[in-house]
Amino acid sequence: MAEDHPGKRLVGKYELISRLGQGGMAVVWRALNHGPDGFALPVAVKRMHPGFMGQYHLRQLFIEEARVGAGLRHPGVVQVHDFGVDEAGEPFLVTELVLGLQLGEWSRAFTRASLRPPWQIVAEVAVQVLAALDAAHTRVDDRGEPAAIFHRDLTPDNVLLDLSGIVKLADFGMARAMDRGRMTQPDIVKGKLSYLAPELVLGVNPSAQSDLFSLGVVLWEVLSGRRLFDAKTDIEVVDLIREARVPMLSVDRPDLPLALTQIVHCSLARRPEERFNSAREMMQDLVMALRVLPEPVDRQSLSQSFQAAYDREVKERLELSYDVKL
Repeated sequence: MAEDHPGKRLVGKYELISRLGQGGMAVVWRALNHGPDGFALPVAVKRMHPGFMGQYHLRQLFIEEARVGAGLRHPGVVQVHDFGVDEAGEPFLVTELVLGLQLGEWSRAFTRASLRPPWQIVAEVAVQVLAALDAAHTRVDDRGEPAAIFHRDLTPDNVLLDLSGIVKLADFGMARAMDRGRMTQPDIVKGKLSYLAPELVLGVNPSAQSDLFSLGVVLWEVLSGRRLFDAKTDIEVVDLIREARVPMLSVDRPDLPLALTQIVHCSLARRPEERFNSAREMMQDLVMALRVLPEPVDRQSLSQSFQAAYDREVKERLELSYDVKL
């Protein structure tokens, strides 16, 4: 098959513009969905790496990711628009385009400026992520039966910050796809190991509490500016996760409210039953912690912070092949 490149169109309508990023098995493109009479809608297109094309088990995972992602409708979750196969029979996934940056990029913008991210913004981002997790964890199917979806791959790269001040959680489908039908294969990257909960590295099934642990790791790292479970080898990382020894945030950030540090450390408890009972419970505690502020952290505040970090970290690296107004 012909390699993907800017200007290529899939099934005559999805024009690839530029690469937005890539993971272990897929590449995400900024694209345009062309319609009649000059209509063009900015979207994101996810494609398997060329080296994985033609591998049946990976194709099935990709299809399952699309199916699961399409079954979760929430404003805080990146929405699936379409799924199809190109002229060569290879699959692609079309989602909404989040114009902005990843939480990790936002955090690095402060680190490189020798600053610490404002805890108020971090807490509000966490509130929005928890709202998305709550929708996934409490999901029901068309018959009204519980049909929870657990993320299991929650990392700073999967928390997307739209320049409008909205937070979106991405890649919900992949972790569930790997669980479903026991389709896991040894050559598939399942996610960043250092964000997994201790019970997951022991083979226990994912749960709401395992997602909350992952979010806790993300929050601890963004607030402290350093890695939590960091080692030279995967085996050493797994050992650190099993022990789950978490340094007190107040050592690195004495400016943090006690309530916020307690919330983060509660989500990082080694035993799942010692964490929050649900994403909603953790979200409610964070909302209470934010009430001490003289002014609320609103969408405009988030937008200004995201835009400033975007200008420093992302904008200059973009290599757009077309002058597209988004």
